[in-house]
Amino acid sequence: MNDKTTHFGFKQVAADEKENLVGKVFTSVASKYDLMNDLMSGGIHRLWKRHFVGSSGIHEGDLVLDLAGGTGDVAKLMMPQIGKTGKVIIGDINQAMLDVGQDRMIDAGFYGRFECIQMNAEKLPFEDNSIDAITMAFGLRNVTNKQQALNEMYRVLKPSGKAMVLEFSKVNNALLKKLYNVYSFKLLPEIGHMVTGDRDSYQYLVESIEQHPDQETLQQMFEAAGLEMCSYENLSGGIVAIHKGYKL
Repeated sequence: MNDKTTHFGFKQVAADEKENLVGKVFTSVASKYDLMNDLMSGGIHRLWKRHFVGSSGIHEGDLVLDLAGGTGDVAKLMMPQIGKTGKVIIGDINQAMLDVGQDRMIDAGFYGRFECIQMNAEKLPFEDNSIDAITMAFGLRNVTNKQQALNEMYRVLKPSGKAMVLEFSKVNNALLKKLYNVYSFKLLPEIGHMVTGDRDSYQYLVESIEQHPDQETLQQMFEAAGLEMCSYENLSGGIVAIHKGYKL
């Protein structure tokens, strides 16, 4: 891979084309995003996200940026922790996803306590040292330049702020890995096609998981961004992992 190309699933594409290709995937699945996640994880994604938010250390009154937060499912879980004096900014590159999230948050009674902003994780529209905490659940693998996104997280975090990423990772058990691969590559795209009529988007999402950095590599990328006290926690045998780092 050179500086002008990147992966889109298992395909090599021009780096400046990936953003548009990923956008088409998520525009296609926006209205069925929760269903998509239920299919991909057997519904376990809901438990992963609850643990992610519950272990985040987010406090009452915090200003939290939830990147790739489109449909608002993670932001909704945060609201009890930030209280009425806190605020969540839901950032996503895809407006169709944000539209779903805005409706969900308003319906849940959180009007005035959140904001939806279309943004690119590689070019965050915030001042340096302005955000208390940043979360990103199942979005980093879709970013063209992951290191640049982590660099931007570091830039906008306040001193003592924390960056947290929940993402599919590398399974650390041989038998589980074999079963997981059969499900992911053989069954999931077909289920996606039957339920949503969109096989290609599910195929891309499965392939994007395989292309994502493993746990140790992603931790090194956190450190390269300037984050300190970096660590990760495997969930479900490494099917997903939570990475954390602090701006000290």
